[in-house]
Amino acid sequence: MGVPEKLAERMSMAEQHEYLRARFSRRTMIRGGAVTLGAVAGGAFVPGATARAATGPARSTAPAAATVDGAHVAPFGRHLAWGNDPRTEVTVSWQVPVAVKKPFIRIGAHPWDLSHKAEAEVRTLHTPAGGGASGDHTQYYLHARLTRLRPGRTYYYGVGHQGFDPAEPHLLGTVGTFTTAPAHKAPFTFTAFGDEGVGYHGLANNSLLLGQNPAFHLHAGDIAYADPSGAGKTSDTGFDARTWDSFLAQTETVAKQVPWMPAYGNHDMEAWYSPNGYGGEDARWTLPDNGPDRENLPGVYSFVYGNTAVISLDANDISYEIPANLGISGGTQTTWLEGQLKKFRAAKDVDFIVVFFHHCAYCTSTAHASEGGVRQEWVPLFEKYTVDLVINGHNHQYERTDVIKAGEVARELPIGGTAYPETDGVVYVTAGAAGRSLYAFTAPDTYEGHEHRTDSVASFVNTEDGKVHETVGWSRVRYLDYSFLRVDVSPAPRGRQATLRVSGIAETGDRIDHFTVSRTAK
Repeated sequence: MGVPEKLAERMSMAEQHEYLRARFSRRTMIRGGAVTLGAVAGGAFVPGATARAATGPARSTAPAAATVDGAHVAPFGRHLAWGNDPRTEVTVSWQVPVAVKKPFIRIGAHPWDLSHKAEAEVRTLHTPAGGGASGDHTQYYLHARLTRLRPGRTYYYGVGHQGFDPAEPHLLGTVGTFTTAPAHKAPFTFTAFGDEGVGYHGLANNSLLLGQNPAFHLHAGDIAYADPSGAGKTSDTGFDARTWDSFLAQTETVAKQVPWMPAYGNHDMEAWYSPNGYGGEDARWTLPDNGPDRENLPGVYSFVYGNTAVISLDANDISYEIPANLGISGGTQTTWLEGQLKKFRAAKDVDFIVVFFHHCAYCTSTAHASEGGVRQEWVPLFEKYTVDLVINGHNHQYERTDVIKAGEVARELPIGGTAYPETDGVVYVTAGAAGRSLYAFTAPDTYEGHEHRTDSVASFVNTEDGKVHETVGWSRVRYLDYSFLRVDVSPAPRGRQATLRVSGIAETGDRIDHFTVSRTAK
């Protein structure tokens, strides 16, 4: 059972968490020691590279579970993530339906040569009954962090445990691959969306994603929707941790070979596991740990791929609309963000800065529209450091702005147009139509091949004092159907124009929007 209603009324989230801790046992983690592994380089192994069990904060313990014959248990839900440096670090994560013995990862230069083996970490996540949650369900997540890899190399890997060895000939079909980031600037593609959930549309978008051959994928929050209420409270109803089993199985086709980099949205605050709601996310993901506050904001991090720096933020920290985690960082996230923007803008090898997070800076959806906390805290920094592209979710539709500065249109950006952030301002894209039910606009759809120009759109922004209605002129593209974002990055010699070619792709495969962001290469 959860916290009794009368007690919950008088208790903070942290106090409720401590109450539940006293009633339910805590999780344990099995941590493997580091082992030496060779980095694959043209078929040869270079001494010194390592693989180790990924480590994270302590987590709650499930009741003791009996193991079964490992030969009868198949891993599923494989998903990759970059480490702090995508050139040399990748984490492989997966799931098993029951407890297994001695989980491990194998890695090699060829699918038939997986002789290098490393122990994996088990994170056991127990969801007790009651409190609006599905009852007594235990999930087993496994993680192995690979380090000191060679840049720009393709590796083969297999995951297993006692009784299930991917090196066995009959299991070679379970072997996956990944490719590390190149050591130098080179063209690449990445994809992005938010608000996926489990269902046909998410599956269809995943199939199209794979066809784009992305180097990585950004998920702008509201990942699986195990908590359909999304208020980030233990009073949320309908929480079902088993939704994650279906989600990870759904995304495995892509995520087993394309690093899947999430930011956390309001539906990802699962309050049953930790005061900040991210205890469950900590069990499922191993993300870069270079953010400002790993304990409170595990979904805040950055990485550099080629000539592009990517920053993941947690807008739950500054959301007036859904305030469960409002102010949780005490301002440290915004301070860290400015430090990252300053560093990347000065870095000699970084041309573009892409920022992604959940709540929208600028959107005209009738559901959530725009988040005033983002406009207040982060938009001035985006403009100060001339961020090249901001990607959001939260609103279940596709919308793209003109180039915005100081809340106004600095330059119209028609479909097919070019933005120059060094002088003009910032472009914002809402890509929240990955799979969940769609929202609505107050103005007609307008997208590639079906343009209906509307220069004045009624909307609102969520502020500390509630909704404030506004009429805006920056809504340039609106598409109310399932879609995702594709970004093609083209570097250039110093002094020439490097570009981001951004395309909105519908679930049908049709292009609904395209524009270019151009910047002088360093």
